[in-house]
Amino acid sequence: MLKRSLIALSLLTALTGCALDGDDGQQGPQGEQGPAGVAGTNGSNGTNGSDGSNGTDGSNGVDGKDANRLLDIQMVGRAVLNAQSPEGAAEIVAYQASKKWIYAINSSGDSAVVNIIAADSFDAAGLVKNNEGVITTTNLSSAITLTLNDNTPGDANSIAIDENNQLLAVAMAAKTTGENGQIAFYDISDDAPVFIKNVTVGALPDMVTFSPDGSKVVVANEGEPEGDYSVDPEGSISVIAVTNGAVADTATQITFTDYNGKQAELEAMGMVFANPTGRTINGKLINTTVAMDLEPEYVSISKDNRYAYVSIQENNGLAVVDLSDNSVKLMGLGYKDWSNLVMDASDKDGKINFKKYPGLYGMYQPDTIASFSWKGANFVVSANEGDGREYFFDATDAADCTAKGGLDFDEDDGCLSYIDESRVEDLTLASNFSYLNNDDDDIGRLKVTTVKGDTDNDGQYEALYTYGARSFTIWDSNGLVVFDSGDEIARITASVHGAAFNNDEDENEGDTRSDAKGAEPEALALGQIGERMFAFIGLERMGGIMVYDITNPYDVKFADYFFNRGVVEGADITGDLAPEGMSFVPAEQSATGKPLLIIGNEISGSIAVWQVALKD
Repeated sequence: MLKRSLIALSLLTALTGCALDGDDGQQGPQGEQGPAGVAGTNGSNGTNGSDGSNGTDGSNGVDGKDANRLLDIQMVGRAVLNAQSPEGAAEIVAYQASKKWIYAINSSGDSAVVNIIAADSFDAAGLVKNNEGVITTTNLSSAITLTLNDNTPGDANSIAIDENNQLLAVAMAAKTTGENGQIAFYDISDDAPVFIKNVTVGALPDMVTFSPDGSKVVVANEGEPEGDYSVDPEGSISVIAVTNGAVADTATQITFTDYNGKQAELEAMGMVFANPTGRTINGKLINTTVAMDLEPEYVSISKDNRYAYVSIQENNGLAVVDLSDNSVKLMGLGYKDWSNLVMDASDKDGKINFKKYPGLYGMYQPDTIASFSWKGANFVVSANEGDGREYFFDATDAADCTAKGGLDFDEDDGCLSYIDESRVEDLTLASNFSYLNNDDDDIGRLKVTTVKGDTDNDGQYEALYTYGARSFTIWDSNGLVVFDSGDEIARITASVHGAAFNNDEDENEGDTRSDAKGAEPEALALGQIGERMFAFIGLERMGGIMVYDITNPYDVKFADYFFNRGVVEGADITGDLAPEGMSFVPAEQSATGKPLLIIGNEISGSIAVWQVALKD
């Protein structure tokens, strides 16, 4: 009671004080703000949940269907060059968008020619499937034959077209080993190509390409040796300037002599060097430098025209040329670990026989490469074919071959001067391979290099390195693997072809290539369809084309597989065999209004034109 009384007295005193001070009395209305305390109803902010209506944006997922990876692929055009002797009649192809012409190198005859085929219309009725579902008929034919040797001696290896200046460039290799080759230039702005000039480049120009803006021509000069290594020219890269449509008279030569003496350093980076250094062959002591051993194979130039990427196949490397100053650096590609992937390593096991092989590695050894950009960064895509070295020279018989320092004599090929290849069953394996029988049922038939794997030089191989990676790979500008297709090519083709899996390019006998690089990814082209970027990988042995969506190089997806080849065991080979070169045609440059993929097939001598579009 005392406590309540004191409180009441205090309140009374306060109220009385207010009554005596009129000004304070005006503060009373402020008391009415008390109801604002009811703002505790802020809980009503929960109505913000209505923002959940943004969830309707989820309908964008439907857009995802529009950008799906399902493709509508159909052949719309086909030609066969030199049907009587087709091998080599259609290897490398190019496309002139301004005229809708296809150009194809034809090396099947006595002289080098380029066949030009009109692709401004396609008569679908001309393409008929046989009882295997294979198209063997044609609806395209050569309209113009460009006889290259009228202006340039040698053999044709590669062609490229520049739409900016309407120029054709043809890489012509000299007939004599070690002699410099030439790039033959033609004006293709008129009704027929007109020869302009030859520009001398390095030894054995194997591939030529224009920069996207047409200001430069870059050439990979492979520089292969003579059969007895008596002549072994240096590999090199040539750069030819094109200024206001005018081709320079001379090329800038980029060599690798600065890397001589650095072989160990390059090997530590993941490069490979295989040659008979230290041996005497045909009376000559062989001493191969790094520059002599390097063999540039293929060129791709970044879309910003700044960098030329050059595959160095046999050496398992990549050269990067900064075209702003022609400086060059080498990058080793390293090795693919097969311990957690599966491979059919034998052509004699009579079945599809996928196994894991700890201790087995693949040398990527890319042939064709291409480049694209993502998020402003450059990426390189490689078809990892693989390639070894095997050279012969003339000898009268086995005794003459031995006397000249040869390794073996063959009636057809002659005296073997050098080979870096062996079957695993012919090697002595270290104890870490004790899980193997090393016979025809596992790894015994597999072809591997002899220059790597015996880490302590005791005659036993602690590791095995096989040719190629049986895959395609995306690399970043640092030389790091962003994506590799792993063992998918083999598994997909095995699922599709069954017993015909790993057929060879010139016969129908399943499992033939399991011991030697498998389906052998060699050809490669990139193309944008809608908003998606796709990689097309040509399998030289199986004849099919793998398609991957690489729009995001960190989220690559298999999209499709297509082919036009008969695979019936023992039957004659039919269709399109050994895709060697490919050219992608964007929809806006195509006669059909949809993207095209043009493929040159080396063994069948055929040019196949496929229409490739996103399904509706």
